[in-house]
Amino acid sequence: MTGTTMAAGPFTDGPPVQFKAACPDCRARFELAPGELRLAIGGSRRSTFYSFTCPECGVAVRKPAGERIVELLTGGGVRTLRSV
Repeated sequence: MTGTTMAAGPFTDGPPVQFKAACPDCRARFELAPGELRLAIGGSRRSTFYSFTCPECGVAVRKPAGERIVELLTGGGVRTLRSV
């Protein structure tokens, strides 16, 4: 994700949440719905990441997720896996 932008929170009457993202392989820029992203929260910064499949080229993308990204993705309804 080049930047994470939420259009509306899950508890508002606004439009559905969309996240801006970019593919490191084909360099396409696009928006993804929460169901198109996965967030994995591990015990360390190295094991906390988000992933998605590029809608343009089909490559599986995995990027690190810091505290702010975790907050935005979980608040936007992205499915989250927590490892112990």
